[in-house]
Amino acid sequence: MIPLTPYTRQPAPWQSALAAAVTDPAELLGLLELDAALLPAAKRASELFPLRVPRAYIDKMTKGDPNDPLLRQVLPLDAEFERPQGFAADAVGDLASSLIPGVLHKYRGRVLLITTAACAVHCRFCFRRHFPYADQTAARGQWDAALQWVATNPDIGEVILSGGDPLSLSDAKLGHLAAAIDAIPHIGRIRIHTRQPVVLPERVDDRLLEWLARLRSTAIIVLHVNHDKEIDSEFRHACQRLRAAGTVLLNQAVLLRAVNDTGDTLVRLSEKLFDCGVMPYYLHLLDRVQGTAHFEVPRAQAQALYAELLARLPGYLVPKLVCERAGAPSKVPVPPLGSC
Repeated sequence: MIPLTPYTRQPAPWQSALAAAVTDPAELLGLLELDAALLPAAKRASELFPLRVPRAYIDKMTKGDPNDPLLRQVLPLDAEFERPQGFAADAVGDLASSLIPGVLHKYRGRVLLITTAACAVHCRFCFRRHFPYADQTAARGQWDAALQWVATNPDIGEVILSGGDPLSLSDAKLGHLAAAIDAIPHIGRIRIHTRQPVVLPERVDDRLLEWLARLRSTAIIVLHVNHDKEIDSEFRHACQRLRAAGTVLLNQAVLLRAVNDTGDTLVRLSEKLFDCGVMPYYLHLLDRVQGTAHFEVPRAQAQALYAELLARLPGYLVPKLVCERAGAPSKVPVPPLGSC
């Protein structure tokens, strides 16, 4: 008699790729053939905020170039230890807007759920790098309380899934949550903020597309692409599949020093996004979070770049230049330099 072997479910390819992400600064530098002199600082800074970067994203970087704009977004540096005035742990007022664990209500008509602490990539400029996820995640049983709050507030028409990155959750969990939100009659839009189609394009698989296509509510995917070098054939294919499932694709970028702070880079970014069916949505000034000051672009320079985009691009390709101010009722528009 042949004994039965217990069935073990194999992880999806994207889950295996996520688990294989690089977390050791020495490995990252070795893969990119970079000077080992960068290692001590990278190790120190990764103790403040751990390194995590998928191998597919590393493949987009130029070997031997310490100034590669994608590398700069993920490489830990000693500059993260600087504590200039005006930079805080909770620069955008997330905690003040927390109603119950995992539910942030900043703006009228919409609410944000912190679905998970997990993220495929740890961007060094992350505005939630100090966020207390252990106390502020709408996960597992806490989803019930979050969903109940949304259901009893009929003025809420849109639910935003954030984190971390919501697409770090399995499709079983995320699809269940989305279906529960979708069943609330006054919800008309479900917005998902994610970087995974950029850094881990295999995440856009059949199971994800199946539950997205079933939603009654309009599904909006807000991507986070900062540089046109992040856009390749795999990303384009992921966008094509998401659009075929009926989702609306938007992009919000962060203006980052020595990453995308030139007019040429931002023009290419908007044009390539549009070619993928993604509308440029927001260009954020850096959220002034502790450990990120070295990424900040001076406001006057940002305004001048915005004026350049207005002069070089059709209006529909110009993202709104905004900043987030704690306690403000919306994102705050930043006018172009020289505006009337």
